[in-house]
Amino acid sequence: MKEFDLVVIGSGPAGQRAAIQACKLGKRAAIVEKNTRVGGVSVHTGTIPSKTVREAVLYLSGWRQRGFYGMNHRERTKITPDDVLERVKLTLSHQVEVMSDQLCRNGVEVIGGAASFVDKNTLAIKTNGGELEHIKAHNILVAVGTRPYRPSEVPFNGSTVLDSDEILSFNKMPRSLTVIGGGVIGIEYATIFAALDVKVTLVEERARVLSFLDSEIIDEFQHQMRDQGVVLRLEETVKTIETDADNRVITTLNSGKKIQTDMLLFAAGRAGSTDSLNLPAAGLAADSRGRLTVNEFFQTQVPHIYAAGDVIGFPSLAATSMVQGRLSACHMFNHEFRNKLEYFPYGIYSVPEISMVGATEQELTQQGIAYETGVVRFREVARGQILGLQQGMLKMLFAVDDFRLLGVHVMGEGATELIHIGQAVITLGGTLDYFVDSAFNYPTLAEAYKVAALNAWNKMKPYRKAIPPNVVPISNDALKEYSDS
Repeated sequence: MKEFDLVVIGSGPAGQRAAIQACKLGKRAAIVEKNTRVGGVSVHTGTIPSKTVREAVLYLSGWRQRGFYGMNHRERTKITPDDVLERVKLTLSHQVEVMSDQLCRNGVEVIGGAASFVDKNTLAIKTNGGELEHIKAHNILVAVGTRPYRPSEVPFNGSTVLDSDEILSFNKMPRSLTVIGGGVIGIEYATIFAALDVKVTLVEERARVLSFLDSEIIDEFQHQMRDQGVVLRLEETVKTIETDADNRVITTLNSGKKIQTDMLLFAAGRAGSTDSLNLPAAGLAADSRGRLTVNEFFQTQVPHIYAAGDVIGFPSLAATSMVQGRLSACHMFNHEFRNKLEYFPYGIYSVPEISMVGATEQELTQQGIAYETGVVRFREVARGQILGLQQGMLKMLFAVDDFRLLGVHVMGEGATELIHIGQAVITLGGTLDYFVDSAFNYPTLAEAYKVAALNAWNKMKPYRKAIPPNVVPISNDALKEYSDS
């Protein structure tokens, strides 16, 4: 029976980083992956394919040029699913190749098969060839990710009623689409299809979409969604979903409204892929959505069994999953590490993009923290004008007592890239002065930070001291001597 210092179940972002870190520490590590290719949900059905679809759509539709050439501008007059999905295939193939090479170079053994617990240190592997083998591990990391939540009352059929995995293999371009769920996945696909001029109706039970984000940003975003033609049915819940004789999808809401579209995407939540792991054999139990509970070191209730990534719930981001995997490996092998996940960025790859780091206005108000805002529209900076941007804004929140940066919120072109400047300043305890005093490349979208900071500086006049602490006032005698000369 093979024996390892670490066995990781799942080859997504968390699993890869944990196994590689273990090998870098001189340990013997293996990854068990049930699919034929490494990468997990992130590469094959989640982060990478959905973002690749977005890029393909923005290019093919000519979306980024419409600010100059009008909303009727198109790169192609007719776009097919094959046009969009071909780019996805090429990207995924390259990603798998790179990841496989990284695992090989670092000495990680990849075992193809489905894993389940025999006991706390033993795993049964049903290999892709149909054989059954057992391996032992001193430490185990569960990094199996999640899958779309599929309620039994939703009539999924793989063609017109789809989940967020199935949408990546759609074979006919719909003229209309209903999206159930105003979370990250639902919003991304709703706006991507809207960019293709598909008539989209989005149903969300809350009063606003992406309710964890800054309210001003979301109010602006919802306005832009409506401007793109998206119909928002907020504070509405679904009663029934049916298909008619023409294979059209009819969604009836509890309010009595009916929505008839060519296709429906159900994107209201995900569930941990833990049901096949035989968790009780290891002394573990998952919650009702298949997720595992961990402590600050990503340990489950069984100390040598860890869990990381989407399977532990919030924040369920590929970026944080990578860090969680590495930190869990460092902890299990007593290697020094610093947990810097306090200030992590969110990235929502909608059209337009949204990203944030730090606090929102709602949070600061609830905590009784006095703050001021600095806001700039992308159309106000030279780079925005060059790109023809009609949408987009950057907003910063500063503490009025010491001018520290508390939060950054960006919506528009390049938001998920721009956010890292704010992340660095917040993490290092930077203040308004950094942005006011620094030079930014011109013309760039990053210059928006400086313009927004100057906007905040003007608003904070009542809080500024008459003489900054690093300035020595000139005496009256010195002034008289200067004037006499």
